[in-house]
Amino acid sequence: MRLTIRGWTALFVVVVSLAMGWKFGPRALNAVVVPLAVVLLAGLVAVGRADRPGIRRAPVPEGFPGDRRTIELEFESSSAVSATVRDDVGEGVTVLEDDDGTTAIDDGAPVVDTTLAGDGGVGYEIRLEERGEHRLGPATITVSDLFGLVRRRFADEGTTTVLVYPRVYEVRSGPGSDIRAVTDALAGQDREAFDHLREYQRGDSLRDVHWKSAAKRPDADLVVTEYADTEETGSATIAAECAPDRDDELATAVASVAVHLLETDVDVGLALPNGDCEPGSGRDHSRRLLAAAARLEDGELEASRRAEADVVIRSDADGTRVVIDDRSIPFERLVGDPDRTTAPYDGPGASDRRGRDGTDGGPDEPEVTS
Repeated sequence: MRLTIRGWTALFVVVVSLAMGWKFGPRALNAVVVPLAVVLLAGLVAVGRADRPGIRRAPVPEGFPGDRRTIELEFESSSAVSATVRDDVGEGVTVLEDDDGTTAIDDGAPVVDTTLAGDGGVGYEIRLEERGEHRLGPATITVSDLFGLVRRRFADEGTTTVLVYPRVYEVRSGPGSDIRAVTDALAGQDREAFDHLREYQRGDSLRDVHWKSAAKRPDADLVVTEYADTEETGSATIAAECAPDRDDELATAVASVAVHLLETDVDVGLALPNGDCEPGSGRDHSRRLLAAAARLEDGELEASRRAEADVVIRSDADGTRVVIDDRSIPFERLVGDPDRTTAPYDGPGASDRRGRDGTDGGPDEPEVTS
C-alpha cells in the first residue's frame, strides 16, 4: 500500500497546515486540515481493508490469423473499491481499442478501469496475428480509494492461452490438377471399376492414360481413364519436416493439404517432428489436425517415418514442396494465388458450401484463404 502523487500532495498540505496552525493559530486552518485529514485516513482504511480479489479466466476459442476474440476476466471481491486492471499479453496477438474508450493500451497491454464489488468482471478484445499458442496474463490489479489518494497493487499468477491455427489455402483439385490423381486413389477409387474416358489434361498421371485408345487414334489427343468411386474411405498420412525458421511455411502447407484431403473423404493423419496424429475424419479430428499444425516445430523426421507416409511435405531455403507418388510439387502451384480470399472453411464437406458469406471467423467457421 502506498500513497499516490495526489495522496502525497494531500499529506504535504496537512503537514504544512498543521505547522502553520501551531505557529499562527489553528482556527483559520481547521476548515482545510480536518476534512483533508479525514479523507486521507478514510482512504488508508478502505484500501488497507481491501482483500486480494479472486480472478477467473474464461477459455478463449481457437482461431485463424485475423480473427478477433473477447477476453473475459471475472472477479470475486468482498469489498467495493475502485480498481485498474492491467493484463499482460504475450506476442502473437494485438489488443484492440474499444469504441467506448473503456480499454486503454499501455505498451501493448490492455488497461481497464472498473469497480470491484462482489462478483463482476471486465473484458477486452484482441486480434489473432501469428500461428502458435500465445499466453494471456497474468493480470495486475491496482485498487485505490474514491479520491485516488492511496493505492494497493495485487499481482495475480493465473494465465490462459489462445491457440492460433496456421493460414489455410484452398488446394486446386480439378481435373488435371497436380493433386487430383493421388486424392482420387486415397479417397477410395476402385482402379478395377471403369467409369468413363476423358481427354488428358496437364498433371494427369501417365498410369491413367488409356493406351489402347491412344494407339487407335495416333493423331488425336491422349485420353485417360476415370474410375468409379467405392464406398470405402481411404487413409493417408502426411509427413512434414523443415529447416530452422521454416516452420510457419510448413504449418501452412500441412494444414492446407490436410484440410483438402479431409474434404475428399480421406482419413488424414500427421507425422510431425514434435509428435504424431493418428488418421481420422470428422469435424473434431480436423480441429485436432489444425491444432497440431499450430504447434508444429521445425526439425527432421526419421527415414522410416518419411517412407511410411503417403504425402511428404518439406520446407527449406528453396521453398515448400509437396511430394506425392515420387512427384515433387511446389506448394504455390497447388494453391494458386494465396491473396485471393474465398469462403470460410467449416470442417469436412465445406467445399459443397463455397460462396456463402462467413464473417464470424470463430471455432464454428474458421477462415480459409485461397
